[in-house]
Amino acid sequence: MTSESGGPRCDRGAGDAAGHPAPTENDRLRRFAGIWCRAVHPLAATTMTPDEFEVYLLPLAHRLSAALRGSPFDTEAAYAVGAALVNAQCTEPEALPAILGVIDAHLVSCSSSAELPDVPGHEPLAEEDARARCVRLQHALAAGFVRELRKCERDEQEAISRAALAARTEAEKALHASEAKFQAVFEGAVIGVGIAGLDGEVLVVNDAMARMFGGMDFFRPGRNVTEFVHPDDVPGAHELYRELVSGERDHFRIEKPHYRDDGSELWTNLTVTLLRDSSGAPQYQLALAEDITEHRQLRERLRYEATHDELTGLPNRTLFLERLDQVLAAGADAERFGVCYLDLDGFKAVNDSLGHVVGDRMLKAVAERLQRCVKAPDELLARVGGDEFLALVTGPAAQADGAGLARRMLAALAEPVRIEGRELRVRASIGVVDGRAGEIGRAEVLRSADITMYRAKAAGGNRYEIADADSNARVIARHSLTNGLPSALEKGEFFIEYQPLVRLTDGTVRGAEALVRWLHPVHGVLGPDQFIPLAEDTGLIVPLGRWVLEQAARQAREWRDAADDEGEPLRVNVNLSPCQLSHPTLVSDTVAVLESAGLCPSALCLEVTENDLIGADESALRPLRQLADLGVDIALDDFGTGYSNLSYLRRLPVSQLKLDRSFTRGMQRAPADPVDVKIVEGIVSLAHTLDLAVTVEGVETAVQAEHLRGLGCDTAQGWYYARPGPPERLHTLALADAS
Repeated sequence: MTSESGGPRCDRGAGDAAGHPAPTENDRLRRFAGIWCRAVHPLAATTMTPDEFEVYLLPLAHRLSAALRGSPFDTEAAYAVGAALVNAQCTEPEALPAILGVIDAHLVSCSSSAELPDVPGHEPLAEEDARARCVRLQHALAAGFVRELRKCERDEQEAISRAALAARTEAEKALHASEAKFQAVFEGAVIGVGIAGLDGEVLVVNDAMARMFGGMDFFRPGRNVTEFVHPDDVPGAHELYRELVSGERDHFRIEKPHYRDDGSELWTNLTVTLLRDSSGAPQYQLALAEDITEHRQLRERLRYEATHDELTGLPNRTLFLERLDQVLAAGADAERFGVCYLDLDGFKAVNDSLGHVVGDRMLKAVAERLQRCVKAPDELLARVGGDEFLALVTGPAAQADGAGLARRMLAALAEPVRIEGRELRVRASIGVVDGRAGEIGRAEVLRSADITMYRAKAAGGNRYEIADADSNARVIARHSLTNGLPSALEKGEFFIEYQPLVRLTDGTVRGAEALVRWLHPVHGVLGPDQFIPLAEDTGLIVPLGRWVLEQAARQAREWRDAADDEGEPLRVNVNLSPCQLSHPTLVSDTVAVLESAGLCPSALCLEVTENDLIGADESALRPLRQLADLGVDIALDDFGTGYSNLSYLRRLPVSQLKLDRSFTRGMQRAPADPVDVKIVEGIVSLAHTLDLAVTVEGVETAVQAEHLRGLGCDTAQGWYYARPGPPERLHTLALADAS
């Protein structure tokens, strides 16, 4: 049945209390097709009745609904629907906005998977996602509509051109008939047609051409095509026109803007053909104009959306890279350029603590401030990521200009951003890179800017740094080592050297400190200072530390087995990092290693730096107390560098102090520095009072060793005795002591 308006009646609502069934998907889409028909049919030039037109729209509605809810999402169906509407003669200027308006207002509600849970092959779709998909379907439909309309118009244009050319070649006896045919096509064409003389004077235009320009008054007598020049005409347009009217070419085609009398802008796809007389001499010029204003506006809008950030309105990464590529592609003598890479410090904490809405408002405020810093025509600012911005400057003083821009941006962000009654401090790190076209590529520019920005962040943030090759190389090398760490342990690239611990009273070897090394396949042997901080940053220090402990314990057992039963067994010292100290399996891992190696706990000493224990509470000290209770010695390494209260030693579960080498340098020559002597004498006296042994690091001369022996130090290590080396050498030294 149909409604009183003549269209099919649409069911209303879902099921009700009276037991009426909920509308099906087909019911909803039939209702949508009815709304669509009533909105578009009065504006269309179709010969179909409203009922026929609604029937025609129903399968199109099904296609759009299926595309909206399809997985994967595909807009191809919307292109086809746009073409189908053109084929139904919906070609009037007002038809397309009406089509898109109905889709925008009703498609999502009539196609909601939430309301149609039994639709097979589709997953429920969130309202926000459905709206985003609907917008893309509108764009695709509009593109398909315009593409099909242009195709139809091109077909007509080609028909007109063929008719015009046929008219030119007809014999004189058919001239009258040809002119009649041309006149019919000329007057009924949907595209603009005009004829002008070789001098450019407009002779005649059809109604379609007049409508494009706002009315026939635009083509008043005496109007010349040379008056239609526009500042945005493509380069070479004047030369093409000159060649045509001189007979050097027969036609040309360009996209061209025009000004109407009211000042508005019209864009046309313009084809101009030279008409010759029967002898072949140029006689007239025939212009065919297709109005592409809406298509161009749509294209420019899509281009803008593709090259600008939706949140801030700034250019995005795509547009920035296009502009950078243009600069880099300039000639070798081009001016220099500079790039500023800005990243907000601590922005993630804002999102995590205050929410993304506040974070977005903060980003918009930051973008507005930064945009005010970029005013010159040779400067560009873009948002290229969550809290990342890139700025480009060009000119002979690019580095100075880039540094100046970085200072202006930091100054612009100095004042807090006020959002919802909160004052949020904004800090940023900026990397500045400069270069010249032909000397550096895009990837290198961006990598250098990224590295330099992180240098600024590592230096404390809220500052800028200027790129230099040496700093970049160090960062790249650090990155390379960090990436190689995990596989290095698996490949067995680490090894251990041992430095003897010598008893000062008799010069005998009593043990050794285990020092891990990395035999890197590219950089050679690396000391712990080159990779231990990286291992701590990446969390690899825990498995690496356990491996070192296992190797050292196994080696200590081998020394014990190889030595005579007489005398003290050699003890091994192993360093612990802060990450290992806080790891929950430290005690159990250590016990397991000792049991596996068959090593007595007293043969192991774990070294912990003083800085790691300053201010540690009882829970942090508990693992060390447990190990000390088992018989493992705990040494306080680098003692004297942490400026801790000496009375603090009474509560630490340590049995040894390792005195930092900075306190004994003054004893390397005679006479010794009296201040150093007094300091060491006091530390040794305090340690012995607390029943702690004292080991001195960095002993390099016999004089120094003699001074330390006289002050009562217990053991020492340093190059005076031996450099770190393989375990076999330590065993040889121990045997020499025994003999």
